[in-house]
Amino acid sequence: MHLKNGLLSAALLLLMIVMIVVGHVGAQAPPAQAPAPAPPAGGGQGRGRNQATFPAQQRPPGDPQVVARGKALFEMNCQACHAPDLRGSGTGPNLLRSQIVLSDQAGELIAPVVRGSLANMKAITLSDDDVKAVAVYIHDIVRTARGQGAPPGPGVPVTEIVVGDAAAGKTYFDSKCASCHSITGDLQRIGGRTPDARTLQNLWVSGGVVGGAGGGRRGRGAAATADPRTPTVTVTLASGEKVEGSLVKIDDFLVTLARPDGTVRTIRRDGDQPKVEVKDPLAPHRALWSVMTDKDVHDVTAYLVALK
Repeated sequence: MHLKNGLLSAALLLLMIVMIVVGHVGAQAPPAQAPAPAPPAGGGQGRGRNQATFPAQQRPPGDPQVVARGKALFEMNCQACHAPDLRGSGTGPNLLRSQIVLSDQAGELIAPVVRGSLANMKAITLSDDDVKAVAVYIHDIVRTARGQGAPPGPGVPVTEIVVGDAAAGKTYFDSKCASCHSITGDLQRIGGRTPDARTLQNLWVSGGVVGGAGGGRRGRGAAATADPRTPTVTVTLASGEKVEGSLVKIDDFLVTLARPDGTVRTIRRDGDQPKVEVKDPLAPHRALWSVMTDKDVHDVTAYLVALK
């Protein structure tokens, strides 16, 4: 019995010695760890598991000759709507935040848009090589953006957009615009009142150029004139009474208008009764958008810029 107890005690002592030795060795030599994954190529901002925020921002620089060619094509065909810095304007979206641009690899997503796949953008006549050059240029700008589509940093020059023919612009203006606008009236000295050519271009294309020599609305308080861009409506009731004012809202069931005395009135509609006539001053501008060419835009801008 004593012998059996002695053997058991010896076995327990040996086990304790082994555990102490193993623990000491483990403390001196910790297990090797797997090396940290390498950061993504391209120098972009990572997110999560060292993945790029956007693949489009992880690109190497484009071929300088292709970038230069794409830049010239962009300035000629695209920047009137998307602005020289790609941040967009009143007629075109911000390309720095465009999901199409950020997902595009080599022009395969940009090309269909250029060809007219979007309902609100007319097709641009460019060869396949020209489209790829424009895509390379856009990607070369986007890859310099900070964060999620922030504007490029300092040092990116603002491109001169006055590249049209002022004489051709005058011809177009006299033919398409002079029936509503006058260079001695609402557009008098417009080039001096709006010295930034890009702003002026966006204003006239969208129909935002209104007012006299001071531009916009004139006066204050009750004497102020209404914004001439606001649609107006005339409702002829069954009694023959006409209710007129600025259009607030219209649908198949109701028409709401703001009257000159400041009151707002809503009138029920039932089919074509009562008679409702809407006059939208910007309708001619919207009609022009589908027929204006890039050359027309640049030419008229060059003409208006010269009106000092």
